[in-house]
Amino acid sequence: MCTVSPLNSFPSAIREAHARWLSDRDPHALATVVIAIVAFHLPPNIRAQYSENLPETSRLVEDLGFDSLVLAEIIFFIEDLYQVSISNDDLRRIHTVADLRAFVLSKIGPARPSA
Repeated sequence: MCTVSPLNSFPSAIREAHARWLSDRDPHALATVVIAIVAFHLPPNIRAQYSENLPETSRLVEDLGFDSLVLAEIIFFIEDLYQVSISNDDLRRIHTVADLRAFVLSKIGPARPSA
């Protein structure tokens, strides 16, 4: 059976970061993937402003222009990719890109301890 990843349409660097997260639990790799997911969902006019770098301090609604439908799409994407459940209460506590990254990390587990 062939499983289709939600990241198939993303650049190879993002798919590789996801693979690094899965194999090494590298939190920097996870941050790369989460930021790419947010950038993927940006409206075109906002995406152009952040073509080089999406600041983690960016507020999802106020700065990036996401409405509740797009936020739901991002959450569904993350839930599907990492096989986690994110409640509405959880979502209410996520305001910035950094909040989302930290929440995903806390939800799917910390980095593996070094040997």
